[in-house]
Amino acid sequence: MNPRSLQPSHGPPGSPAVADLRVSTYVIPTDAPESDGTLEWDRTTLVLVELSAGDVRGIGYTYADAATAEVVRAHLSAVVVGQDVFATAAIYARMVHTVRNLGRPGIASMAISAVDAAVWDAKARLLGVPLFRLLGEVRPQVPIYGSGGFTSYGPARLAEQLGGWATDGLRFVKMKVGRNPGDDPTRVRTARQAIGPDTELFVDANGAYDRKQALALADRFAAEDVRWFEEPVSSDDLEGLRLLRDRGPAGMAIAAGEYGYDPFYFRRMLDAGAVDVLQADASRCGGVTGFLLAHALCDAHGMALSSHCAPALHMHLGCALNRIRHLEYFYDHQRIERMLFDGTVAPSAGVLAPDRSRPGLGLEFKHQDAQRFAV
Repeated sequence: MNPRSLQPSHGPPGSPAVADLRVSTYVIPTDAPESDGTLEWDRTTLVLVELSAGDVRGIGYTYADAATAEVVRAHLSAVVVGQDVFATAAIYARMVHTVRNLGRPGIASMAISAVDAAVWDAKARLLGVPLFRLLGEVRPQVPIYGSGGFTSYGPARLAEQLGGWATDGLRFVKMKVGRNPGDDPTRVRTARQAIGPDTELFVDANGAYDRKQALALADRFAAEDVRWFEEPVSSDDLEGLRLLRDRGPAGMAIAAGEYGYDPFYFRRMLDAGAVDVLQADASRCGGVTGFLLAHALCDAHGMALSSHCAPALHMHLGCALNRIRHLEYFYDHQRIERMLFDGTVAPSAGVLAPDRSRPGLGLEFKHQDAQRFAV
């Protein structure tokens, strides 16, 4: 990196600087034990960043370990405070440079993501426009898919959740598979019966299968008209993903990318021809700036993009980027966002539409409501 790019950034006369940056952590229990093909959990950690610039306070967040907050406090705050809040690219570059010796993937990128989102939120608030208008509106609303169907759910809860989303007008729903592969065809059949023939069914194995197992199950899932097979094998197995993409059933998209923390990860995945749809997560891949870079790569490859989790964070990106196919309306995160943020938007007929009267991300954190989860 050119050291000159790390000099303090300056905007036009009177351009506001970041005056203060604060970070806090909250641990929210799930409403029941949850699991997917490779992990079990009973709580979710939210790391919140708030920064002031001019007369506004921008907010950003990530779903990560509490250690992420310490990276913000100990390493990022010093290189962000005092910078021109309009210089989003320069602030992003400073943060990336700062974590060089920490290791960029993982919690360092999640820390950058939360701060970057707060910078963009503040910039849009100062300009008095919603974030998707600042980025450049492509569409007024964006499709979502209901995401849950955890492997810890019994048949009744699985059918109730996915069937409820279908009844509410969501055109796509996703369930977890992979923990007990022998049970998965029956679980998928239960889901199909619950949602009916007109709602698209997605499955997510979280990398739990090996290649031949995934190929065999793909054929069985196709019998229930499954249209999306997410991480049928490990996302690190690019050859395996390409094998599934080439040999899997017609009409079944292979998707992966949620563990991407930088543009180089996405470029490798796209260059390998490993997916039909790339996934990216602005709470992991570098915030709004990192997500824009992932979208640029998709645009260059003629590839569709879908966001991973954090629906309130991704809604504006979904309305501003032409390669976006849909957003993940993840059960845990939409629940937390409705609990802890004012300004969240409820789905209507399977889409999310930002409130045009609210600048930035349109969110305000409920500090009093969140206090019981603070750590």
